[in-house]
Amino acid sequence: MDTLQRKLLALAIACCGGAAMAQSAALDPGKQEFSENCASCHGVDGKGNGPMGELLRKSPPDLTLLAKQNKGVLPINRLYAVVDGAGIPSHGSRDMPVWGREYQIEGAQQMREARGRYDPAELVRARILVLLEYISRIQAP
Repeated sequence: MDTLQRKLLALAIACCGGAAMAQSAALDPGKQEFSENCASCHGVDGKGNGPMGELLRKSPPDLTLLAKQNKGVLPINRLYAVVDGAGIPSHGSRDMPVWGREYQIEGAQQMREARGRYDPAELVRARILVLLEYISRIQAP
C-alpha cells in the first residue's frame, strides 16, 4: 500500500469513526462536538494521536495536558480564541481550522432549514463553550 492509499484509508476511517462516535455521545454535547470536530486530529482520548495527525505538518497537541502545562489552570480564554479563530487569518500561520466560522456556516444552514430565528454569534459561543467544558473534563491530574 503506497502513502497516498494509506492517507485515503486514514481519512475514510476518520470520517466513518467520527460519525459512529457522534451517535454514541448524543447525551454529552461537549463530547459530541469533540468527536465530530476534534478527534480525527487530536484522537478520541485527546492525546494528539488521531488518524489524521500523520497527515499534518505539525503534530496536534495533547489536549489532556493543557492545564498541567499551564501551572494547573486550563487556559480557557486562549482555547476559546484558538477554536473561534476570530481575528486570526485563516490558514496563514494557523495550524487548525477556524471552527467559529465553520459553526456559523453550519448553524445558519440548519436554522434556515428549520425556519427558526437565532443569533449566530450565540450559537457559535454555545458550541465552543460546550467543547471547552468537555476538554476541561479530560485534563490529566
